[in-house]
Amino acid sequence: MSSSSQSSPDRPSLTDLEALQRQRRRAVSRGHADVLHRIAAAEMKDRLSEVNRDFHAPAIVTGFPGFWSAEFPQAKVVSDDPVLDLSPASHDLVIHAMALHWADDPVGQIVQSARALREDGLFIAVCFGGQTLHEARAAMAQAEAEVTGGLSPRILPMGEIRDMGALLARAGLALPVADLVSQRASYRDLLHLAQDLRAMGEGNAMAARLRRPTRREIFARAGAVYAQAHPDRDDPSRIQASFDLVFLTGWAPSETQQKPLRPGSAQKSLADALNEIRNKP
Repeated sequence: MSSSSQSSPDRPSLTDLEALQRQRRRAVSRGHADVLHRIAAAEMKDRLSEVNRDFHAPAIVTGFPGFWSAEFPQAKVVSDDPVLDLSPASHDLVIHAMALHWADDPVGQIVQSARALREDGLFIAVCFGGQTLHEARAAMAQAEAEVTGGLSPRILPMGEIRDMGALLARAGLALPVADLVSQRASYRDLLHLAQDLRAMGEGNAMAARLRRPTRREIFARAGAVYAQAHPDRDDPSRIQASFDLVFLTGWAPSETQQKPLRPGSAQKSLADALNEIRNKP
């Protein structure tokens, strides 16, 4: 989808939005497994506490409004629809919470969030990225290739932190910063991991996913590959799964913000500065 709404005709959608919403509703109705959301919210609050500013008009974009409304009760909470329900220049803080990884157009989501900011307002996103579920991706790919000779889209492609950080500048945000928090989880086996992903509302909702049941021998082989390649460090009878939470931070441009020096405008060379440091008593 474009920053306004739909996918372009020559670019197929990554996400089946109806399936994604269905999975999220099912997860919430059955008791949302929100431990990673809780970690994300705690990290978000830590980052905000380091900003020397009070925010009086926050907004949150998310697919799990119940959880994030409870964490930030003063915020306006809107769904991560292709067109965000945010008015221009109406917020001093916009948080995009645990949803950007499902966006067909992540730049469009950030652009719309940026437009909703007042001058010098803050944008923060947190979503899955990096090496999230790389163990399961590799095990399933190997198993399916061995059993069927082909591959099916099973685990959402995850953005690398460098590429995701570049989205901030593309969206026109100033002082962009990208970092990540890595988490490791332990599961009994691959089936246990799959059940937990569904409880998180993070099952396979890709538009190009296989629409028929997967053969049992694929899961059996994938489980064996996974167990051999990625045993849990503390209990080798279990498996380990990786989850990387990527945080993106940027500011709506303002004349009051610090600006980088123009190339060639430094008053002394780096060599001179280093020599001064070395010669200090």
